[in-house]
Amino acid sequence: MALANSRWHDRLFFIVYLSALLLIAGHALWHYLMGHYDDILLPALLAMLLAGALFVRLVNPGFRRLLTYSALISCYLLIAVDLARHETHSLIWLGAPPVATFLLLPLAPALLLNLFLAPVWLLLIVSALPLWHATLVYLALVGLTALPAWLIHSRHWHLRAGETRDPQCQALSRQALHSRLAAEVERSRALKCPLEVLVIHLPQLEMADEQFGGALLHALLTRACLTIQANCRQHDLLGRAQTSLFWLLLPDTGEAGTLIVRERLLHALSREVFAETGPIQSRIRSCPLLPGETPEHFEQRLMTTGLKLMEPTP
Repeated sequence: MALANSRWHDRLFFIVYLSALLLIAGHALWHYLMGHYDDILLPALLAMLLAGALFVRLVNPGFRRLLTYSALISCYLLIAVDLARHETHSLIWLGAPPVATFLLLPLAPALLLNLFLAPVWLLLIVSALPLWHATLVYLALVGLTALPAWLIHSRHWHLRAGETRDPQCQALSRQALHSRLAAEVERSRALKCPLEVLVIHLPQLEMADEQFGGALLHALLTRACLTIQANCRQHDLLGRAQTSLFWLLLPDTGEAGTLIVRERLLHALSREVFAETGPIQSRIRSCPLLPGETPEHFEQRLMTTGLKLMEPTP
């Protein structure tokens, strides 16, 4: 589902940037048809700039910011020229920079950029409106355009705060994992049943994003989580403690059962092969709950075990 959403997100932004390119190219064509030959050069150059940035973005998805800034620069330059030349329509064009900025940038950078560029737009419009009037209009436009972005940001923040799943894979988030661990410790103590935890380190995750990009990291995480969950019971809990470190909670499982699950996971993960990195490498160590151990002490032991697994082998 996350992969499908990511693809739809990329396609949507591609359509938006392609539409912007066509609008700027159409603007240059309109000047040509109307005989405004002195005004053709700027939109034509900006259309070529945006086309080049779009091509680079398609070849290398990592250059997403290049396309965003190219679109913003094109928008700002066209608006600045129109503000300087068409004073009677200045009030209409004044709302375009805040809207474009909040559409292309996150909330905080967009707000700072709009406030930083405010003197530029006010100087361009001051010949058509009084300065105090133009300032109030511009600040009101910034506030109105920032409101939807703020509402979306607030909604996402509340969703992330209550989310039990890790945003990158099908495992419990760190907060949910610690909460479930404490609950399982109390359950094990109340029912006097064993509790084992497998600490799983996947070292390839540390270099996948840096060397091959986020697509491979997402593929590794997805395949590893599915493989682990397919080789354990339905009520076993998999959570992501750190970037490359996972905890697999095994309620009602003794030492013998834990060793069987460990060997099964090592074998299953080694059979998952990627062209870039080869088989999925894993280091797994079991950590049982000791009699009378508190959730805090058990969690500390799990962290220590994970740090030892993450140490480079000689």
